[in-house]
Amino acid sequence: MNTFTEIKKIIIDLLDLEGDTITPDTYLIKELGAESIDLLELAVAIHSRFKIAVKDDHIFLTRFRLYLTEAETQGRDMAPYLAGKYPHLPEERIAEIIAHISEGPQLKIKDLISYITYHMKG
Repeated sequence: MNTFTEIKKIIIDLLDLEGDTITPDTYLIKELGAESIDLLELAVAIHSRFKIAVKDDHIFLTRFRLYLTEAETQGRDMAPYLAGKYPHLPEERIAEIIAHISEGPQLKIKDLISYITYHMKG
């Protein structure tokens, strides 16, 4: 099973999109216009399709800014602190999110893939 292909099918169906332009680097919120209700439906679809527990805060990075602030407040190195909170994300992806956080929601399709892959192994 190709995780990207399956996620792409789910997103196309949920958001009623054409799939030609969706890549792992596509932003779910900024480019595809996903809203809160879409994310909830996506979490249910991922749980159903991949048979994994889905924690919304983790898969959708909803507390990323909060954790970033915690790291700053506690004087911790941000990337390792966030890696502890999001073990499914590679450190280079965490660094990328930190670098672009001021541009708005940073959730990409590849972040969903990382989450699914991580939890299917465990």
